[in-house]
Amino acid sequence: MGAKRPAVIAFNGLGKLLILLGGILIVVGAVIVLVDKLPWLGRLPGDIYIERPNLTFFFPVTTSIIVSVILSLVLYIVSRR
Repeated sequence: MGAKRPAVIAFNGLGKLLILLGGILIVVGAVIVLVDKLPWLGRLPGDIYIERPNLTFFFPVTTSIIVSVILSLVLYIVSRR
């Protein structure tokens, strides 16, 4: 009587997954709201911006590297537990 049924175990994993996805959505939403408060984001030295009459090309090289380093550090700290 102490053993869990497989269906209960599956729903337990589903619940944890939904909580994780909800947390990710909250973080992404906060980043979207707060990105306007950081005017330098996307306009750093090293970001490529070319504007011509019929073409606008923007590639944020430096911004991408900084975001990647920050996300890597955060994921490293979180995964150490």
